[in-house]
Amino acid sequence: MIEFKRKHVMNIVFNHVWFHPTIKINYIRMKKILLLAFALTLISTGSFTQSIDFPMLDGFKKETNYPVYTPDNLWDFINGAADNYLAYDFVDLHVAEYKKGKNVIKIEAYRHSSPTTAFGIYSTERSPSFRFVNLGAQGYISEGIINFFKGNYYVKIRTYSKKENVLRAAETLATRTALMLKGDNEMPQGVTMFPSDGKRINEETYINKSVLGHSFLNKAFRADYEIGTDRFSIFLFRDETPEKVREMAETYLAVTGIDQVDTGDGRFMVKDGYNGTIFLAWKDSLMVLISGLAKDQADVADKYISEILK
Repeated sequence: MIEFKRKHVMNIVFNHVWFHPTIKINYIRMKKILLLAFALTLISTGSFTQSIDFPMLDGFKKETNYPVYTPDNLWDFINGAADNYLAYDFVDLHVAEYKKGKNVIKIEAYRHSSPTTAFGIYSTERSPSFRFVNLGAQGYISEGIINFFKGNYYVKIRTYSKKENVLRAAETLATRTALMLKGDNEMPQGVTMFPSDGKRINEETYINKSVLGHSFLNKAFRADYEIGTDRFSIFLFRDETPEKVREMAETYLAVTGIDQVDTGDGRFMVKDGYNGTIFLAWKDSLMVLISGLAKDQADVADKYISEILK
């Protein structure tokens, strides 16, 4: 009898408290907050499936049951290669597969922080021997592989099938994806600033961090040149303000020590312990480094520096 009364009293208290307007409203608010936190956790861990609506491909079944990979779990997908992508400000990765019987076409869309960093990671995986095609800003095809970049995206498509109809389907997928993705079909401005004389075609790259092995030299476009038996590289650095460019140049000069020689007009030839002779110059928001030339080739360096800093 006593136990029955105790339960009865507890039920009355619970019902009174639960149905009190203030407590009930606070409970509902707390429930919404918890649900929102749970949803954000799913997003941060890449648990949601595709947010890119990859195009359909006639005759193929599209499967998008991959997670969205982020910097936290990119290793789960590409393992040791993840560090290179992270060095180029990787944001997220979306993956889909297209299946037709035993034939599979896989597409990976890597999103980076900017068109420049997307070009940067793309440029590390291309070769001038590939067959270049008009896809996005630039693309190429090589033995079942189609890679291109557009805007902030670096897209990789591959199939192990040798069948002509599957290879054509992969090219169709590449074309449709390039049209679908946002962004300009333009090379970064830094690529277009290199002089054309002697430049090796489709070997330009962008280095996001530690140019020439120095932690204070970052964000540079590079082009390789060949004139006769001479081979050398030109690095272009651009920053937001002339002050930052000057600071970077002066830091480099200080690191190289007493071997620097002023060749006139604010141009220097320095001895870099890691990279040999370096020609350096800067103007406004642009700095130029040239490596690979000998000390007695200052006239060659001056020719290219003058054309870039004109």
